[in-house]
Amino acid sequence: MRAALTEIQRIPTSGARAVAAFTVGGRHLLAIPQLARDMPGRPPGMNGGDSDTELLLLLRSAGGRFGLWSALPAPGGEDAEFFTINGRSFLAVASIRTGSGPYELATESQIFAWDRDRFVPFQSVATFAAKQWKHWSIGERHFLGLAQGVVHPGDEDRNRDSVVYEWDGSSFRPQQRIPSRWAYNWHPFWIGDAFFVAHAEHAGASVLYRWDGTRLQPHQTLAAAAGRAFGTFDDGGTTYLVVACISAPSRVMRWDGGRFTDIQALDGLGGRELAVVRTGGHLLVIRVNFILGTPADPHPVLDSQVYAWDGGGLRIAAQFPTCGGTDVAVLSQAGGGVELVVSNSLSPQLRFAAETVRYSLSLPPC
Repeated sequence: MRAALTEIQRIPTSGARAVAAFTVGGRHLLAIPQLARDMPGRPPGMNGGDSDTELLLLLRSAGGRFGLWSALPAPGGEDAEFFTINGRSFLAVASIRTGSGPYELATESQIFAWDRDRFVPFQSVATFAAKQWKHWSIGERHFLGLAQGVVHPGDEDRNRDSVVYEWDGSSFRPQQRIPSRWAYNWHPFWIGDAFFVAHAEHAGASVLYRWDGTRLQPHQTLAAAAGRAFGTFDDGGTTYLVVACISAPSRVMRWDGGRFTDIQALDGLGGRELAVVRTGGHLLVIRVNFILGTPADPHPVLDSQVYAWDGGGLRIAAQFPTCGGTDVAVLSQAGGGVELVVSNSLSPQLRFAAETVRYSLSLPPC
């Protein structure tokens, strides 16, 4: 099966690290956190720049295009997570750092609340190299997972574990710490009546946790190192898990009733983010690739992939160019089509001024 991607819009961004699509107050919005801006006279590099940045909020017009609607203070922006609790809407933003060199990894990450026609500050959380927020619920309980940490010389003693926060009716309070050194991501999902959360870790093992009714308990290791993201889907009554890694092969795993086992390794390195899409009878997995090499010598110009599931594995259905690709949001089109909004964090010259790109995805009939 072959798919076709047609570019429909380019959105100017600077070091875009994620893209979240949501609807609130009757508005269809994109939230794009930005890591840094280029600094005149400074040499290029993916870890430089001025991190006094904003999160962009873009509004979809009646004509279908997104334009800048508002912005929120979010220095060193890495991620944005929109969610609702009992009819209240929130937007949590992860800030990895402040400053313009030297940088401070111990900072505050903000949770905003929707108030009539805008987002307003709700809660500030102390974080260290924050990478991602993820919301999940179990029954009537609501949780917010913070993936954080980085292992740099001189920062080992200041590094912090990832934290699961729980909503207490008025704010988010720490509920559990998850061991980590350089965490990137969370992925919550159900298998039958069992609830799991996968935790992506770069400098150590990425672990699948199982909820025991009180806490998340380690269930199995999913990757030895270099973990970045996960995606799950069901087919024929079986659950499959895709594990994206940046410097090791990404893999497809199958649930055997008690654990996940490998069934396929995907070609290529550089995996950063995943999305699972069901449309027109097709099951697709989108893989966004970030860089090859190292942060000191990165190679960001890569192809990213649209895979189609054939019942036994993932096969490439299309490829699209990314440059320091970081995330993908999936939007529904009128008439049942699909759009992909892909964030790029770097230019080929290793500058932060890059573009987030919207694509229309066309598929053959099943």
